[in-house]
Amino acid sequence: MSFTQLGLSDAIVRAITDHGYTTPTPIQAQAVPAVLAGGDLLAGAQTGTGKTAGFTLPMLHRLSTNAVGAAQTNKTSQRVIRALVLTPTRELAAQVEESVRTYGKYLNLNSAVIFGGVGINPQIKMLKHGVDILVATPGRLLDHHQQGTINLNQVEILVLDEADRMLDMGFIHDIKKVLAILPPKRQNLLFSATFSDDIKVLADRLLNNPAMIEVARRNSTVEVIAQKVHPVDRDKKHPMLSHLIKSNNWSQVLVFTRTKHGANKLVEQLDNDGIGAMAIHGNKSQSARTKALAEFKDGALQVLVATDIAARGIDIDQLPHVVNYDLPNVPEDYVHRIGRTGRAGATGEAVSLVCVDEHIMLRDIEKLIKQTLPKEVIPGFEPDPAARAQPIQMRSGNGGHGGGGGGRNQPRSAGAVVKVRSAQTAKPRSGPPAPGGAKSGPRPAAARRSGGRGR
Repeated sequence: MSFTQLGLSDAIVRAITDHGYTTPTPIQAQAVPAVLAGGDLLAGAQTGTGKTAGFTLPMLHRLSTNAVGAAQTNKTSQRVIRALVLTPTRELAAQVEESVRTYGKYLNLNSAVIFGGVGINPQIKMLKHGVDILVATPGRLLDHHQQGTINLNQVEILVLDEADRMLDMGFIHDIKKVLAILPPKRQNLLFSATFSDDIKVLADRLLNNPAMIEVARRNSTVEVIAQKVHPVDRDKKHPMLSHLIKSNNWSQVLVFTRTKHGANKLVEQLDNDGIGAMAIHGNKSQSARTKALAEFKDGALQVLVATDIAARGIDIDQLPHVVNYDLPNVPEDYVHRIGRTGRAGATGEAVSLVCVDEHIMLRDIEKLIKQTLPKEVIPGFEPDPAARAQPIQMRSGNGGHGGGGGGRNQPRSAGAVVKVRSAQTAKPRSGPPAPGGAKSGPRPAAARRSGGRGR
């Protein structure tokens, strides 16, 4: 099947073809016709399979061919927001908006992305020029509504992207507030990497007789990812990680820690071992996060240490290694973490360093993914069989979300930024990588100029 056969306009297919993509991924092949039909949609697919293009492509088609909406835009003195995409993090918001620009570059539509981390005045000024498609994080969107700097009365399409993550991060109340200020007549699209009881409740509240797509087994992990567990004592994790990186000549490694403090400490330890590393988490400035992501994507940085806040904002082709330095306390986060590798049909390796404190977490993860992970003891790092489990710190010292996946009352940053670009004239900085093969369906490019939390 080709993208033309999915019913997309020539202008959109042309933009896709410009980047060498010819074949839609399974989620795109099912989601695009469902969205084009105009009904609500509940879609589940494991990370890295092209969910973003699954809603971006048909959304662009519907907005560009909807004569009523176009007439409304032309009738007014400025553009009105016709599509709203909510995402949990800055990085993901930036990626989604870049996909909108990339695939809509031949359309008379423009887009903006707003999220926290910088002053709010520049975005207020730019929003006044009018936006067709807005990508936003929930809290910052509500800030604009409260200040009267945004009008959502003309929204035709609402997308909740990574809805499960938004619920994990405690955004359910913000989401309810957003729903209350949107026009009742609209198309609703809910995309999620995993399904949970909370997602089902949200779907029942939000969606009207939706089509349902699930292209992979519930909460499954990508089959091309080789997963293994290295048992180790808690105080030997850092030496083991350095040993694995050096002995295996790993050149690009994404490492997940449970807390922000733990991420910073590990970076210092790796640097002392002669291994280049940087950290990305909620306490890092926007410029620091952007720099770390850019250098890691380009291959200039050997190790990127992250908390779960960044798990869905890192989209890198051919990322070979993901290491769980600490296991997540929310089992679903394991799926999101290791989904950073094994993308675009490539193989990948996910290694977990597990101490006695984390045995219950490991059991919960294995129950979720319905498989027992193979265990391999590294010579010289044999765990002490007499070691006793100790309580695990779930949050960083400042009370913010430390990367364990909870963070229901997580604080949000004060400012936001917006970037508006014409989808017709702007040149994308980089083409989005393909999730289903070297020349398969499109996926958003890595985040640019982004950082901070979901606000």
